[in-house]
Amino acid sequence: MNGHAKTFSADVTAPSTGPDRFDTFRHAWATQVGEVWPLAGLDIGESGDFRIKAQAVTLHDTVIADVHSASFLGQTTAAGGAGDRVLIHLMRRGAWRFTRPGGETTAVPAGSFIARHNGPPSMFAVDPGATARVLILPAPVLEPLLGGRQHVTGSADSAEVRLLTAHASMIGETAHDLGPAGVRGARDALFELAKGVLRREFDDVEPRLAPALARAAMEIAERRLTDPELTPASLARELNVSVRTLHRAFAMAEESVAAYIRRRRLEHARLELAAPLGRPSVSEVAARWQFADSSHFIRAFKNHYAQTPAEFAREREI
Repeated sequence: MNGHAKTFSADVTAPSTGPDRFDTFRHAWATQVGEVWPLAGLDIGESGDFRIKAQAVTLHDTVIADVHSASFLGQTTAAGGAGDRVLIHLMRRGAWRFTRPGGETTAVPAGSFIARHNGPPSMFAVDPGATARVLILPAPVLEPLLGGRQHVTGSADSAEVRLLTAHASMIGETAHDLGPAGVRGARDALFELAKGVLRREFDDVEPRLAPALARAAMEIAERRLTDPELTPASLARELNVSVRTLHRAFAMAEESVAAYIRRRRLEHARLELAAPLGRPSVSEVAARWQFADSSHFIRAFKNHYAQTPAEFAREREI
């Protein structure tokens, strides 16, 4: 496998795009990504519609796409040149509904995922405003784990999906900086994490997955910074790994779990102290961001920023 990652962006939601929006989208894809990665066909019929905007990263035979739907109703046609693929939809808002030949409909609401094979053709009905991250992977990598099933569904809050989501986000942020070796490593780690979603477990000693584990822990910690129960142990429990494994993942980033939590709490506290109006007291800030007391907060703040919270606040008043 050779080559760099490629990025793609298209928006066919505006009325000015014209009636043949899928053709416009397909042309943008071919222009930006190339014919090596053709799209499957789509038949929207007389009652269907296709108005979406998408941003994507392609890693050789793999795609990570963030999709927002203004309106999406139609049916896929034979995959043809698009190849044999497994798609994982990670729903963020709204719902996608897939109807197979024979009438069986599967709804995938926000906070859940579906992993499905790209054939036979399916009818799509997508809520207006629905957003999803869609991973498109070569079928030979994942199809054996589907076990003959057309699809697998589950919660996006599982540890395995959180790691997959974290790794996909890192790829999107660093795609332009990846050389051929980086593309290969990112792609291989994505495969392993996608397998973990279907197995409902992942190899927590695999070093290639450590960055995704650290990123997933950081994302959970960000939502819990005011939680007095936030500790390395509680993060490890949420991610279904040992505390030792979590510490090992953070060691690669040269910052301990506890140091990360303390740094982010200090950064949020500093933002509150910089507020021009309604600025809280030092003791209030210390309590909100879970410092043991004002003295502990003042020492930590001064060690990090080389000035006390009061000194920092007074500077903002000048």
